[in-house]
Amino acid sequence: MSHEIFSQAYLGSLIADAIAMPVHWYYDRDALRREYGEITGYLAPKSPHTGSILWRSQYQAPNEKGEILHDQAVYWGQRGVHYHQFLQAGVNTLNYQLARELVTLCHATGGYDPDRWLNHYIDFMLTPGKHRDTYLEEYHREFFTRYANGKEPRKCAIADEHIGGLAQVPALCYILRDSTLEEMRATVKSHVGLTHAHANVQRAADTLTRLFYRIAEGQTLRGAIQREAGDWISGTKAEKWTTQPDTHVIGQRFSPACYIAESMPASLYLCWKYSDDTAAGIFSNAMCGGDNCHRGAVVGSLLAAANGIPSELLQNQHLPILPVVSTN
Repeated sequence: MSHEIFSQAYLGSLIADAIAMPVHWYYDRDALRREYGEITGYLAPKSPHTGSILWRSQYQAPNEKGEILHDQAVYWGQRGVHYHQFLQAGVNTLNYQLARELVTLCHATGGYDPDRWLNHYIDFMLTPGKHRDTYLEEYHREFFTRYANGKEPRKCAIADEHIGGLAQVPALCYILRDSTLEEMRATVKSHVGLTHAHANVQRAADTLTRLFYRIAEGQTLRGAIQREAGDWISGTKAEKWTTQPDTHVIGQRFSPACYIAESMPASLYLCWKYSDDTAAGIFSNAMCGGDNCHRGAVVGSLLAAANGIPSELLQNQHLPILPVVSTN
């Protein structure tokens, strides 16, 4: 078994997120192209974000134990605000910053412990200046609403059905790369459940874990998808759709939005079509708009696991340094 694929998968997820970050949640793909052109590398976000609906989002901390917006609170309720307005080109969005925190914590403390992670997560989110991201997903807001109201951290998860729940899965599988498949699956399920108590998100996390493992065993990406992800997407149908524009498949056949029932098969479709081209798949995922950052947890990780990472995508000063990285 090749353990290198787990480091590739983790870095691939970070890269796909950083590439998609400036065009995150553009549902008008024509506007995306007008404002950013063809995405072929790391870009900084532009303001205003013409498709931003941050003005519709609200969060009121019950008390200081729920104060997670900090200096970003003033931008909530405003029109045109880019969700990641203060991030530099190549920087990861919050959910992937947390994935990096998870890896750093586990390396520093000798392994994964769920309660230690929850304590770190809480401290990270409650400490001003830990990140510069403006938007915080619903699961963060609801977790800290419950925490502020006195619930124990293990009981603060909500039934969040968004693909953002997969952002830490490649990181955790990298941490657990010496584990058996069943050990890895059990830990991933438990970890995702700390914040996302939704059966479909946990099922998607389990599928992603099994896909990594099969690729590490030597299976091709398409072979692994056929073996482990048939309940999400049909390889036969995916192959027929490859002649269609990606913005049609992810737009008409699958929603570009964040809900796992649509975003997981949409992600696997891109993995199928670009099964031998990591960069092309990552760029196409960005150009499809919608929740492209969080689809990157699947698209970037699986393509990198299967093919390695092109050297040009590794030219990002914000990527972490890992012991083993493919530079195909």
